[in-house]
Amino acid sequence: MRNDNGVLASRFHEYFRIELARTPEQMDSAFRIRYRVYCEEFGFLSEEDHPEGLESDEYDSYSHMALITHRRSNMPAACVRLVPGVNASGQPYPLPYELLGPDVLDQEFHYRLEAPREKVAEISRLAVDGAFRRRTGEAETRFGEIDALDIDSMEKRTFGLISVAAFLASCALGELNHFSTGFAMMEPFLPRLMSRSGIHFTKIGKDIDYHGLRAPYYVQLNSVLESMHPDLRVFYQSVYRSVSEGLESGAKSRSRPAAS
Repeated sequence: MRNDNGVLASRFHEYFRIELARTPEQMDSAFRIRYRVYCEEFGFLSEEDHPEGLESDEYDSYSHMALITHRRSNMPAACVRLVPGVNASGQPYPLPYELLGPDVLDQEFHYRLEAPREKVAEISRLAVDGAFRRRTGEAETRFGEIDALDIDSMEKRTFGLISVAAFLASCALGELNHFSTGFAMMEPFLPRLMSRSGIHFTKIGKDIDYHGLRAPYYVQLNSVLESMHPDLRVFYQSVYRSVSEGLESGAKSRSRPAAS
């Protein structure tokens, strides 16, 4: 990250809340973002298949999810999930990218890969709501809620870090849940963006039309933490604290004795 982005990162938490999505309300907020991005905005998935305006699938029942919310408007801004390589029963289960098949994936890489299945996860459904990607005046209706807040230039500039914050939240989910190996279907811009911050992904398959032009990538999660540039590491540590607070509060609530 450049120095000016380091300043923006230090201010990011003033404007956005990053949390572990645990409650039904938080999960629905994430599913609504995904519906707006994947169904309404880009048409990657059918609106008719999601009549309630919520985009979800079988993986959500056992995935780990993070939600980013704009503080002043309380509008959900972004979400991301981490899909484990084993299902809720602890049994190996295909990750979403693995369903692409041998014509897309680098079979030699997967043959050489030595990683316990319970340590493997896929970064999935990273989505930033269009209200936080459009310039002022480009959209009407609900997007006007953002423009009406009289947002200053510093706050507006932090919008550009939302996708980075979501990716870092997925890394935090990986560290907190002891995953070592990560996969992702990524648009070309994101690996290039992250490489400028010291995070390097390995391409392990072909570019295909998969919710837009994407390709499968691989990363060792521990190397992400070791190689990221110092200013990004500071940002990551703040994201990690936010996500871990949700994990700790959830553990405390589960440990409380039931009321008599």
